[in-house]
Amino acid sequence: ENGSLPPGDAAASAPLGGRAGPSGGGGEIQPLPAPHPAAGGQHPGCSSAAAAAPSLLLLDYDGSVLPFLGGLGGGYQKTLVLLTWIPALFIGFSQFSDSFLLDQPNFWCRGAGKGAELAGVTATGRWDSGDVANWTSPPTTPFSTASWGAAGNLSNSSGADGGDTPPLPSPPDKGDNASNCDCHAWDYGIRTGLVQNVVSKWDLVCDNAWKVHIAKFSLLVGLIFGYLITGCIADWVGRRPVLLFSIIFILIFGLTVALSVNVTMFSTLRFFEGFCLAGIILTLYALRIELCPPGKRFMITMVASFVAMAGQFLMPGLAALCRDWQVLQALIICPFLLMLLYWSIFPESLRWLMATQQFESAKKLILHFTQKNCMNPESDIKGVMPELEKELSRRPKKVCIVKVVGTRNLWKNIVVLCVNSLTGYGIHHCFARSMMGHEVKVPLLENFYADYYTVASIALASCLAMCVVVRFLGRRGGLLLFMILTALASLLQLGLLNLIGKYSQHPDSGMSDSVKDKFSITFSIVGMFASHAVGSLSVFFCAEITPTVIRVAVPFHGGV
Repeated sequence: ENGSLPPGDAAASAPLGGRAGPSGGGGEIQPLPAPHPAAGGQHPGCSSAAAAAPSLLLLDYDGSVLPFLGGLGGGYQKTLVLLTWIPALFIGFSQFSDSFLLDQPNFWCRGAGKGAELAGVTATGRWDSGDVANWTSPPTTPFSTASWGAAGNLSNSSGADGGDTPPLPSPPDKGDNASNCDCHAWDYGIRTGLVQNVVSKWDLVCDNAWKVHIAKFSLLVGLIFGYLITGCIADWVGRRPVLLFSIIFILIFGLTVALSVNVTMFSTLRFFEGFCLAGIILTLYALRIELCPPGKRFMITMVASFVAMAGQFLMPGLAALCRDWQVLQALIICPFLLMLLYWSIFPESLRWLMATQQFESAKKLILHFTQKNCMNPESDIKGVMPELEKELSRRPKKVCIVKVVGTRNLWKNIVVLCVNSLTGYGIHHCFARSMMGHEVKVPLLENFYADYYTVASIALASCLAMCVVVRFLGRRGGLLLFMILTALASLLQLGLLNLIGKYSQHPDSGMSDSVKDKFSITFSIVGMFASHAVGSLSVFFCAEITPTVIRVAVPFHGGV
């Protein structure tokens, strides 16, 4: 259920080199068993197996070491958990910055003192046959500057005086759509509260519109590679060095993004910004889980999710205050400067030190915890410190991630949960596209802020529902429930909508396209709600069942 072992299984796992305390109070199977000789022996680069396992008392972190330190009740532990929540706000800003930096504004050709042709009123800049058929000639009365300014924030790509009266649009040639983009300069109506963004800065419209998708994709690809690489490094050298490395370089790359001179430089730097952001997300996630006993992990993780969502909800206001994309990018990154203090405040994960048998460093950290919590050494009823003294001469043992293949059931569970997270996050975007796509004609969803806050509100409702469901059904029950809801929403959207579309062709059926659109919106909302929960729960569940020595390298691989 949560990575813990019942008392009977805890004792049975001891011969395999697992750790489980006599109390059976939630120990994890930390050291992975060595692969079977028939499988090719030990993987090159992995450490050699120790001759004997250390004391089971020390390996039972949740049953002996954590209670000795006061669990989550210690004041120092609470402070550390709070320190893992605060950066979630900055992470929320960075994760959702693309919606503002790279939003496709409305744009039109800017004439040289005379009427010019309308380049486009959509992100594509092209008119379809319906637009041409429905176009009517504009009134002859000239528009005032104020009336155009009320339509949105206007950005002039060439820096011309914004006080000139904008030219009146005229319809494009019906037979030549390419003529809509035969311009050398454009005016922009940006919807996100900014006066200028990346698209209007470098005229990424018409033939250059594909560069916007590359720029958006670069941050995602950086996150993918960051999860894969920094996760493995954090399991090998520790969480704290990777966190510091990621903070330093996200400051360098993130601030340099604001100084980009072209879109190529912007996209390249965004890749590295995403890479470093993944390192921060991963290490904080692992540190948060490893500080807490199993019963408190889920709520501690959900609080961090709510803080990140607060960043998502605050982004429109931040963009309206900054007005320029370069200022917005710098303001998003600068708060990470505060995290440089974490090197002197935040210790290494004690659970990771114990799991990798670095008992000398673990002893120093335990003494640091007891000093910070003003604890009496005599409260060590189970004798953790005497056992620790006996193991100080033991050499550290780090485990290569490929050893998980040598387990019987663990690797199967990990693969299943990774596939679940991949499916959940993947289909979430499909549902969002279905709801916000052009096939659903809903006036409310044509507004940028309605789009943005609708998606954010669905994610917030999903997280609130997860808290309630997991409380009553547990991790597995909650995951199963949300997977069923996701599957039902997907099947109904595919099957029922096709059936409605078939009967809507009959005039006597009483069904119209508007009915189909309403059903599509409903199923999309339910699907987004449930699939978000599936992805989040799968990552969390995978992090719990994965041993500490490979915890950071595994859980996020499916979600990327």
